Amino acid sequence: MPWYRVAYRPEVVSDPEKFQKPMAQRLFDKTKWLVSNVENLHHEPLDPDLPGICQYAVGDRRILYSIDKEDQVLDMHLIGTTGDLYEGRPAQTDL
Repeated sequence: MPWYRVAYRPEVVSDPEKFQKPMAQRLFDKTKWLVSNVENLHHEPLDPDLPGICQYAVGDRRILYSIDKEDQVLDMHLIGTTGDLYEGRPAQTDL
């Protein structure tokens, strides 16, 4: 089984005060767990328009990530609440 490393995008670490310390620790621990279990998990795409981006829920927070199997990197794109992540996204409508 290959070893993966984790890479955090600047958006993820740009505001260290964004989460209270217990939640920040929980999110950090979960990213370590994700990277150590990449090969054992089923990664669902976040959206059909974003096939390479997956999400993982930690309480009311979501971790958005992608996997680079060639370079063996779990790339953390964004971490936030559901409201933060989908803010400004057009609402789905049935026509």
